[in-house]
Amino acid sequence: MDLNFGKCCGSKKKESWRSVLLLAYQSLGVVYGDLSISPLYVFKSTFAEDIRHSETNEEIFGVLSFVFWTLTLLPLLKYVFIVLRADDNGEGGTFALYSLICRHVKVSLLPNRQVADEALSTYKLEHPPEKIHGSCVKRYLEKHKWLHTALLILVLLGTCMVIGDGLLTPAISVFSAVSGLEMNMSKEHHQYAVIPISCFILVCLFALQHFGTHRVGFVFAPIVLAWLLCISGIGLYNIIQWNPHVYKALSPKYMFMFLRKTRVSGWMSLGGILLCITGAEAMFADLGHFNYAAIQIAFSFLVYPALILAYMGQAAYLSQHHNSAHAIGFYVSVPKCVHWPVLLIAILASVVGSQAIISGTFSIINQSQSLGCFPRVKVIHTSDKIHGQIYIPEINWMLMVLCIAVTIGFRDVKHLGNASGLAVMAVMLVTTCLMSLVIVLCWHKPPFLALMFLLFFGSIELLYFSASLTKFREGAWLPILLSLFFMIIMFVWHYTTIKKYEYDLHNKVSLDWLLALGPSLGISRVPGIGLVFTDLTSGIPANFSRFVTNLPAFHRVLVFVCVKSVPVPFVPAAERYLLGRVGPVNHRSYRCIVRYGYRDVHQDVDSFEAELVSKLADFIRYDWHKRTQEEVEEEGTVRSNESRLAVIGTVAYEIEENLQPESVSIGFTTVESMEEVVEMAPTIRRVRFAVGEEEESNEEEGELRSELSDLVAAQEAGTAFILGHSHVKAKQGSSVMKRLAVNFGYNFLRRNCRGPDVALKVPPVSLLEVGMVYVV
Repeated sequence: MDLNFGKCCGSKKKESWRSVLLLAYQSLGVVYGDLSISPLYVFKSTFAEDIRHSETNEEIFGVLSFVFWTLTLLPLLKYVFIVLRADDNGEGGTFALYSLICRHVKVSLLPNRQVADEALSTYKLEHPPEKIHGSCVKRYLEKHKWLHTALLILVLLGTCMVIGDGLLTPAISVFSAVSGLEMNMSKEHHQYAVIPISCFILVCLFALQHFGTHRVGFVFAPIVLAWLLCISGIGLYNIIQWNPHVYKALSPKYMFMFLRKTRVSGWMSLGGILLCITGAEAMFADLGHFNYAAIQIAFSFLVYPALILAYMGQAAYLSQHHNSAHAIGFYVSVPKCVHWPVLLIAILASVVGSQAIISGTFSIINQSQSLGCFPRVKVIHTSDKIHGQIYIPEINWMLMVLCIAVTIGFRDVKHLGNASGLAVMAVMLVTTCLMSLVIVLCWHKPPFLALMFLLFFGSIELLYFSASLTKFREGAWLPILLSLFFMIIMFVWHYTTIKKYEYDLHNKVSLDWLLALGPSLGISRVPGIGLVFTDLTSGIPANFSRFVTNLPAFHRVLVFVCVKSVPVPFVPAAERYLLGRVGPVNHRSYRCIVRYGYRDVHQDVDSFEAELVSKLADFIRYDWHKRTQEEVEEEGTVRSNESRLAVIGTVAYEIEENLQPESVSIGFTTVESMEEVVEMAPTIRRVRFAVGEEEESNEEEGELRSELSDLVAAQEAGTAFILGHSHVKAKQGSSVMKRLAVNFGYNFLRRNCRGPDVALKVPPVSLLEVGMVYVV
């Protein structure tokens, strides 16, 4: 599958439309698997307890009317025509909206932010006119620091609900598909067959995850296409056969008639109706794999009509069958002659739908980890061609165990539907809130439009959400419990990570200390390259001073490496490395800032080491070239060039940095105080430069060759990775909650998650760990 297919410039219009249609076809298997299988359980879950199917058909027609307008207003109007336009460089999802907001308003809580990040080509901002509608909203958000934390908690809530949906959707999808066996066996045998078969399919589904979606992805789209054609064909048959006038139930008046008759029980049954839009969020989350036109065409012209026909067909059949021997469900409306083929396609479609949400869970956890909001886990990229195809072993097996436990524990569609419905609606509410901010802050529309968007769609979603909450004791407690558990983990990890960064920032060593180290102090330089990893983008980290104090030697070539995340989905390879000198030329010390987006693939250690040396060589040539062009103001002075950083790629861009902190507050008490920490306030001066194009004088050329030969010799001698091995404890006088979170919560997570050496794939023979105790 070519994810960039149809995006090339200069193609003919006919070819462009052909490629868009191909992308639309491919999106069926990735995006719409979950949404397309909702007819399996919507009517069954709605009529499970609260309402009954009567002779007047008011209930079944009212439910059909609700389903039609819910599908029309939320997936079609909200997502297809509005939310999909709020992409972040082609990417969608909760973090895409948060990233957009953080780039337009200073509400980000990410550490080591630099103004230099705004020079990235993917960090594009729409330059508004002088008077913009959202200026008052922007000032209000930037002024109140607690809103920064509230916004992050809102994003984490949506993330946790997606994780909860990742274990509930496979359970309800597979269980609903396998429950079709009840049409062909007795109730006693059915109870003992459905659970084991469902669990076996789920075990197989999760066991195959490590192969990657791309290995079986070519069969996904045909399966979903066959399923959509199947349910729409059955629906059309039932409409013609049983009730050709069922289309009248699409009128909104049937919703009011339904609520007037059923009252409170009808409102409570909305928790089952909302299941018709499970998977709608995937249209936005998977936007980066396709494009806006492909997803819009696939939903508007195939998925949406097929789902409406399927629901109308079920309602037409049920309107003429009030005393069926079986409970209301999808399979009772399937003609007996095609029951077994439909059952087989349904099971395959449920597996495809489950695969999509599991892959989405992996993706959002990887994004959370990139932004410092989730403990380090092992991320395996299963495809070199398809971006975003990842596998996380720990999360996969945890989801499998929880998914099987939920299936065995609940044992019916009603409880599974209650749990899944609340998770789905919570994610949609988070998207609506974030989208209303995007309309004002990023699109620069009047706040009135954003308020109307929030009130219109928010009121619909709150209606469904409130109905789901009434099912708290009947399954809805599960996503709440799961989200609370994951939110505590994510917030504790994020909070302590920022506290560690503050400690590093306040305890960093001055450049003069590094320059004073020499033979007179018993310090020796050993052959090789020393890569000192730190979160700081300026200054000398405290773990290096501790290292030199206990082992008075360091490498001939020293590089302070900062691997950081920026609030963009991707950082172009040509703009990833930001390099500069630390001290004079003869000290052979450098700084390298490696920038990744929240969806970027991190390099393995071998390719990183080779590319870093290559970029250092390019930087050395560039720096010597700049020296030959600059006039020396004071001869004989030793000039420190730590303030000069350059983006080394196909061209070099020079960035002047002021290394003095603008504002550092010593007594941080809350996470939002990180807004006060600004490491560097750079002024950017871009200089286009093609490496190696200018000739130096013989003397300067000799010095350049000497520095390059030192770099090559150090590379041949070997590379050592110097990482901090930290233990964090709360300072005396901290509150009980802070001591519990830091001393027990964070340290427990740190001991049981992947270490930084594993995350960076550092070979043990090249690893040097420096113990550090952080008192925060």
